[in-house]
Amino acid sequence: MNEKITTFLNSGLLEKYLLGDTTTAENEMVESHIARYPEVENAYNTMQHNLEVVAKTNATEAPTHILNNILNELDDAPVLKLNTSVKHKKWYKFSVAASIAALIFAGTSYFYYSHNQKLANENQVVVDELFDLRSDIEQNNKMLDNVMRQLLKLNNPETQKYIIKGNERAKDLKTVAYINPKEKTSMIDVVSLPELPEEQCYQIWAELQGKMVNLGILDKADRKLRNIPYTENALALSITIEPKGGNNIASTENAVAQISLQ
Repeated sequence: MNEKITTFLNSGLLEKYLLGDTTTAENEMVESHIARYPEVENAYNTMQHNLEVVAKTNATEAPTHILNNILNELDDAPVLKLNTSVKHKKWYKFSVAASIAALIFAGTSYFYYSHNQKLANENQVVVDELFDLRSDIEQNNKMLDNVMRQLLKLNNPETQKYIIKGNERAKDLKTVAYINPKEKTSMIDVVSLPELPEEQCYQIWAELQGKMVNLGILDKADRKLRNIPYTENALALSITIEPKGGNNIASTENAVAQISLQ
């Protein structure tokens, strides 16, 4: 249905035409549209049928005994008979008009109800989007704040940078450790990790005098700057290959990278 037909159907001219409340020019327009557009003709026929059904449903027949009682009370003087057909037509026309008014009112009420519901739904969508946007902004602010804190740590003159490269067993391994002994912070950036079987993983350790302290598992999927436990007086950092899930004791024979911190 094109826009022209939709505009015409929403104009209310069909309803006015059915009531006989249109001008000559409007009559020509309505009849032209009915003849030219099947959609308009169908709407007209449907509306006419509905009006007839509603009019018959709401129509109230005048009590027949009223006229007889009046005639019985009168003398033999000539009495003009009422034109009941005209009266019926007027009553029918009034019923049709009332029915059309009721239909228009119901249609208008439904239109505004639907429109209000649509606006309410759209408003709820806007509220939800604003809530999500506010949540995203807060999350982004937290991320930016975290990045700024990390940058401040990296740019701190006290922060020492250590590049840890793999040995012959893991030539492509490369990580960067950032340690600040003054603020007692440690961070590591996983640059690259060679593939391992599923049952194995990389684990980083801090070496103290004859003791290896677990600093966590290095995951290839975790290629970002992250904090690791700070170890006071650590002599070196070491990366080993351990069983999946990590180990409590370092497998020094499976060491793939090491760097001195002294």
